[in-house]
Amino acid sequence: MAVAPSAQPLPRPRSTSGAGWVVRLVPLLTAHLVVALVALVAIGGATRVMEAGLACPDWPLCYGVLWPGRQWNLQVFLEWFHRLDAFLVGVALLLLFALSLRFRARFPGWLPWSSGLALAMVAVQGGLGALTVLSQLAAPTVTLHLATALSLVLLLSAMHQGLEPPEPEAAGDLPRWWAPLAVLAALLVGTQCLLGGAMASRWAADLCVQAGEGCRWLLLHRQGAYPAAFAVLLLAASSLALPSGHRRLQGLALAAAALVAVQVALGVFTLRLQLAVPAVTVAHQLTAALLVGVLGGLWGLSFQPPSVPSRLEVAHG
Repeated sequence: MAVAPSAQPLPRPRSTSGAGWVVRLVPLLTAHLVVALVALVAIGGATRVMEAGLACPDWPLCYGVLWPGRQWNLQVFLEWFHRLDAFLVGVALLLLFALSLRFRARFPGWLPWSSGLALAMVAVQGGLGALTVLSQLAAPTVTLHLATALSLVLLLSAMHQGLEPPEPEAAGDLPRWWAPLAVLAALLVGTQCLLGGAMASRWAADLCVQAGEGCRWLLLHRQGAYPAAFAVLLLAASSLALPSGHRRLQGLALAAAALVAVQVALGVFTLRLQLAVPAVTVAHQLTAALLVGVLGGLWGLSFQPPSVPSRLEVAHG
């Protein structure tokens, strides 16, 4: 197609020379942050299961020092490593926020806002961690601590997938029903995780199994599993009806369905083993964090703008 002589000259594409490293670094940083946050949730679960939440009686230090060498045991190590991972996540989020501001012209407009939100959330998370110790593991504080961690997993996973380039072979936009379905699945899974956190912070499952007390929380957690699992399985089945080329979306949706199956099996084994095997209980929480991360990635892809040809391609197409 010829360009009319009177047409205004097209703007030159922005040169990426000299700062290409940051375009590669930021997605790598968000990917590592997702892994670190999932690990943080799993270590937090191990800390609770091993009754190590007060292994370091003070905060932010541990026995008044950075390296509590004289007090080392498994419980102290878990609590100390949990704090170390949280500190490293905070430093990485600060770096991400600084890079998104300094090189904001090279990234989507939402990146500085979302990375700033994540930085604020990790500051809240640190405050809740301190309150968890100072309040002697008060159940509402522990539950909020877990909720904030899972929210960070969801946000960082969505950010990472949002930074990935759109799939060029994707044919057509996503159906209007897809994004609401993805949001619904994530909200139901998040609610189920909060019920599990509230149950765990009160040791309700242990009390129910051993003394027949506190079974209301266990019942709520089991009942909440049905709509959450159904929503994720419906999302996975619906992904097969998406226009061709949306392979990442379909892959993540099917991965979420597989994680639901694993999570249900772990939940059954946890109760049949009467919570006597800490590794199974920790794996149950780890799988929940992975599921939230996968659903966050679905959010990032579902709200990603479609790949459209540039003005230069249209002019010379």
